[in-house]
Amino acid sequence: MPNIAHTYYPQQGSLVVLGAGESGVGAAILGKDKGFDVFVSDKGTIGASYKHVLEDEGILYEELQHSEEKILGASLVVKSPGIPDQAPLVQMLKKAGVPVVSEIEFAAQYTDAKLYCITGSNGKSTTTMLTYYMLQHGDLRVGLAGNIGKSFAWQVARSDYDVYVLEISSFMLDDMYHFRADIAVILNITPDHLDRYDHRMENYVASKFRMIRNQTERDYFLYCADDAETVKGLAIYKTSAQYLPFSQQQEMVPGAYLDKDQNIVINIPNKETFAMNIEELSLQGKHNVYNNMASGLIAKVQELRNQTMKESMGSYVNIAHRLEHVACIGGVNYINDSKATNVNSVWYALESFSPEIILIMGGVDKGNDYEMLRDLVKSKVKAIVCIGKDTVRIHESFEEDTAIIVNSSSMLDAVEMASHLAKKGDTVLLSPACASFDWFKNYEERGDKFKEAVMAL
Repeated sequence: MPNIAHTYYPQQGSLVVLGAGESGVGAAILGKDKGFDVFVSDKGTIGASYKHVLEDEGILYEELQHSEEKILGASLVVKSPGIPDQAPLVQMLKKAGVPVVSEIEFAAQYTDAKLYCITGSNGKSTTTMLTYYMLQHGDLRVGLAGNIGKSFAWQVARSDYDVYVLEISSFMLDDMYHFRADIAVILNITPDHLDRYDHRMENYVASKFRMIRNQTERDYFLYCADDAETVKGLAIYKTSAQYLPFSQQQEMVPGAYLDKDQNIVINIPNKETFAMNIEELSLQGKHNVYNNMASGLIAKVQELRNQTMKESMGSYVNIAHRLEHVACIGGVNYINDSKATNVNSVWYALESFSPEIILIMGGVDKGNDYEMLRDLVKSKVKAIVCIGKDTVRIHESFEEDTAIIVNSSSMLDAVEMASHLAKKGDTVLLSPACASFDWFKNYEERGDKFKEAVMAL
């Protein structure tokens, strides 16, 4: 028999995996290794590299269709987080009584590793990567997975780690039921993806708080005490875990806070107190103080040495496309924040830089409310260069707040316009607030095109 850590679902029979991306192929490999009869079905085309993996593993698959009869006969279904619960096939499966779960839920059954799980509308990629970096420096055998890196299921199948740092999206959480986080982190909750939640903020908040389901008194729940929606959620959703809040506005003991001398202070019972001045952090900006607090709390729970934490927090280099410094040309700094696909991410970006900013924004508007940006645009932005197809609402929202708003015809055009508008000491910031798939395949391609255009100046 396979070594099964915690079983909640059928452990044999037919496993159907819907979606053949990173998470789906990983789930298929783990299912095969655990003795399931595995079938992978993708309504779109399957990438060549993933096809090769499935063929090498001897796993049956189909693309450009879903064979309903075969799928409805499954013992268990693992679905891609990109497939909504309202999809007719998912509804048919649930009506037939077939369990439909996420890759994370499926894989967690087969590991006794500690699971340190980070969610939030903004900052989760940075916090996840920083935590992973710090734990590596603490000589832990640590895996990185979830919404980032290699599939969690794939690693559970073929690797051997003591700890996983998991970036968890709300879409993943929606299909998680028995999963338990040893450490659960909610960084913040701001409006995003509301089209998946009946345009109801309370549904989105409920999804985020699924992170703390099934936690025990041995576990930890970390949250931002300065975030209004999180604080509201605390009154509704409870856990037996130990609460560790973090704040820049008030002292938190136990927890993390910013003292009067601008030191991050981390104080957990029976563990050495940690302090580090925010000027020593490699990641600057108010939002990154929160990210460092969350990562620092995880490291302190894990009992990393203070020196290891300081070295890590002082040397970490941010992920690509998130406030990534591209170049300084003629005294103008060019910043790639292509991963900022919602308004709150842009707020964080604008907050991080001094005036004068030339802001490149636009793309596929997800029903954005730009009101929260107006004060920062007034005080910091000297010009807006619009990209993408949805520019009307940007013009309407900011025409009274900044002197110049212009449209561009391509990323190259946008960067050239911005360079002409900028003078020494200014910042050209790509922070779109919108999805990318009008002009680009994804936010990575958008960021890469920005970087290419900057380097061509």
